[in-house]
Amino acid sequence: MADSLSTGPGDEKEKEKEGKERDRRAAKLDKSKEKDGATETLSFSDKNGDRKGRKRNLSDLSLVRFITTELTRGYFLEHNEAKYTERRERVYTCLRIPKELEKLMTFGFFLCLDTFLYVFTLLPLRVILALLRLFTVPCCGLSGSRLLQPAQVCDVLKGFIMVLCYSMMSYVDYSMMYHLIRGQSVIKLYIIYNMLEVADRLFSSFGQDILDALYWTATEPKEKKRAHIGVIPHFLMAVLYVFLHAILIMVQATTLNVAFNSHNKSLLTIMMSNNFVEIKGSVFKKFEKNNLFQMSNSDIKERFTNYILLLIVCLRNMEQFSWNPDHLWVLFPDVVMVIASEVAVDVVKHAFITKFNDISADVYGEYRASLAFDLVSSRQKNAYTDYSDSVSRRMGFIPLPLALLLIRVVTSSVKIQGSLSFMCVLLFYLGMITLKVLNSIVLLGTSCMFVKEANMEEKLFHPPPSAVSSQGASLASDIAQPTNMAESAANVLPKSDSDTFLTTPDDEDDDKIINSDTGLEGEGVSHRTPKKDLLEIDRFTICGNRID
Repeated sequence: MADSLSTGPGDEKEKEKEGKERDRRAAKLDKSKEKDGATETLSFSDKNGDRKGRKRNLSDLSLVRFITTELTRGYFLEHNEAKYTERRERVYTCLRIPKELEKLMTFGFFLCLDTFLYVFTLLPLRVILALLRLFTVPCCGLSGSRLLQPAQVCDVLKGFIMVLCYSMMSYVDYSMMYHLIRGQSVIKLYIIYNMLEVADRLFSSFGQDILDALYWTATEPKEKKRAHIGVIPHFLMAVLYVFLHAILIMVQATTLNVAFNSHNKSLLTIMMSNNFVEIKGSVFKKFEKNNLFQMSNSDIKERFTNYILLLIVCLRNMEQFSWNPDHLWVLFPDVVMVIASEVAVDVVKHAFITKFNDISADVYGEYRASLAFDLVSSRQKNAYTDYSDSVSRRMGFIPLPLALLLIRVVTSSVKIQGSLSFMCVLLFYLGMITLKVLNSIVLLGTSCMFVKEANMEEKLFHPPPSAVSSQGASLASDIAQPTNMAESAANVLPKSDSDTFLTTPDDEDDDKIINSDTGLEGEGVSHRTPKKDLLEIDRFTICGNRID
């Protein structure tokens, strides 16, 4: 009895606890059921709301509401500020191209004019001085001294080439060639003119190599081993080249003359439209700064050559009309039309090339400084080439054939009779010398200014290495095979800001980033071919507009 009494209160407490826990569990179950029911009702109501919204949106879709939205909707350009700023800069670059391009073209035109006038003015005087030295030095008994300096040897060779080619050109009948070309159809003449342009570029590309080979063969030091075919074969090759190139330019000038004299001007229109075909062949190609420099030099040479061809056409036409000045005004509109089309094609071509390749308009200032550097460096005492030869290599403009043709046309068109005519010729020659000297002085001063603005004075005392020295350095580096990649990369990379001037930075930064990510920066730089400096490019392949 006592035990039952003692255990009774504890059992009751436990039962109370169990009952409370059951109540709690039942309350939790009821709450969860209420929540589930609420969510079911909410989802049902949402579904009903979506159905009502869909019905409402379908009712709002109308043509009037769509037109109203199209008329009133807005957008914000400032959300893409970088993109539109870049587009605006491209427009400004295209607007700057005509001004910068014409600055380069004008400077290059006077460079070509200076080289062209040199053939008529200073070259004959230099040849006479060289021949006087050749005949007077042995008579004075100075056997130990050198008879002729290398520059004088080159001048004498140029003079002999001009004399021989002019005597050969005297046998070519310009009138017969004119009537032969005039009898052809328009389409055939168009094809002939295109073939002549291609042939002119090929001749210009290979002709300077022939002349340089002759000059070096004639002036090469005798201590070296004989590794050439002789001076006379090289001289005959040079004479043949100059004569054939002069005949080619004569046919080109005759075709242009036929186009000017045609009644319906159809051939002239077709020949002018051929310039616009050049836009299609060059605008949509990838160009770097060096390639654009090539094209700019080619355009300078082409424009100057066209001016000389137009001068020849005017001389031939004025001769046929007994030098009547009224006929000059008949030719003037066609001449202006040809020049305007040439300028327009160059501007459009360069504007879109710089746009598509993201090239700044300031690059034409670098090109102008590079051409000015050639002129200034040719005035040094240790200059290794004549300026006229440097211009020939840069632009592909070889003045000897064009000057030979102009002399041939002038001598056949103008008759010199009497002492008064000789006095006029002498005054004209003195005027040409004056023009040459003034042009050279202005060009030299302008070139010094361009070189100073480009901070290229120090390069005058450290000329860029030639192709042979660069190849020798590369071979020496291959033989040495440095073990340390950091040292080899340091040898390849330029060491100062002046060495990197006028270089092409295209794809260089991307290569550095890729090499740094992969951990092969030294190896990637050492095996990559270095970018060519504009000053290191000696000769241009005019027809391909590419760098070897």
